[in-house]
Amino acid sequence: MTSTPGSGSPTDGTTPPPADRLARFARPERLVHRATAALMLTCITTAAFLYIPDLSQLVGRQRLVVVVHEWSGLLLPAPLLLGLLSRAVRADLGRLGRFAPYDREWLTAALHRSPRRPAGKFNAGQKLYAAWIAGAALVMLGTGLLMWFTHLAPLVWRTGATFVHDWLALAAGLVVAGHIWMAVRDPEARRGMRTGTVDRLWAVREHPDWDGDRPTDG
Repeated sequence: MTSTPGSGSPTDGTTPPPADRLARFARPERLVHRATAALMLTCITTAAFLYIPDLSQLVGRQRLVVVVHEWSGLLLPAPLLLGLLSRAVRADLGRLGRFAPYDREWLTAALHRSPRRPAGKFNAGQKLYAAWIAGAALVMLGTGLLMWFTHLAPLVWRTGATFVHDWLALAAGLVVAGHIWMAVRDPEARRGMRTGTVDRLWAVREHPDWDGDRPTDG
């Protein structure tokens, strides 16, 4: 791995990071992540208070919970859509959407629990998570709209939408919990998302093929 212009954006677009740190996420990327995470966690939490009897009994204003759930779900794509104004966000979306040969190696190594796992700026697991959660969010948004605006479709469609929405929401909650668990296990990755920079040695170890903005990079 080399440190080239483009291997990461300066933390705030002004001063470069210290010599032992590597710029990983610019401010727009961190803001998109935080806003999306807040909306997703709000959706999951309100859904839990709506569908789990023991929790729903603790809430006196169910209608308020429903409204918060609906609007947090409706606004879920907004941070990313706004983030598209940032070149750094667009560049990382391109990385997340491309699988390189070393991503297949990473998946094979992960299945065999091998410590040698080649990765670009994002590893194959992060790419799969991003693709899955994006697809799930779109499906839940669509089914949620059918459940919210009952005049949009006949009853049989709304029944199917409810089934898909509920079970996909449960799956999304489990996947997000796994994402949080992985983040808890990696303090340097969390620091990168919080401050925008990561330790160079961590980057070499965890993302050895992260080398600027070359077309094959993640």
